[in-house]
Amino acid sequence: MAKILIVDDSASMRQMVSFTLAGAGHQVTEAPDGADALALAKAGGSFDLVLSDVNMPKMDGISLVKELRTLPTFKFTPILMLTTESGSDKKAEGKNAGATGWIVKPFSPDQLIATVNKVL
Repeated sequence: MAKILIVDDSASMRQMVSFTLAGAGHQVTEAPDGADALALAKAGGSFDLVLSDVNMPKMDGISLVKELRTLPTFKFTPILMLTTESGSDKKAEGKNAGATGWIVKPFSPDQLIATVNKVL
């Protein structure tokens, strides 16, 4: 069982991802945007994996990845982007920020579980 942080401004998306991952035996924490996720991380939150949307209010996913990578506890934590952004420029921006991988919405629960298991 892994501790996973889900960051997405869509409550329905967080709910779907959380349901899928909890069903696979993982412990899930949710945040509605990058700023809240960063606050959780700085408050001592320890996670085995972060799944983040790119486009969110307050702090976007790319900025969140950059900030998390500056924290010692998140230096090697896998961070996957879950987004509708599929352009190569955006993917390169995410990779340069430190994102581990990229899952384009919509995705199937099986695809999500397979990708999560691959990076854990």
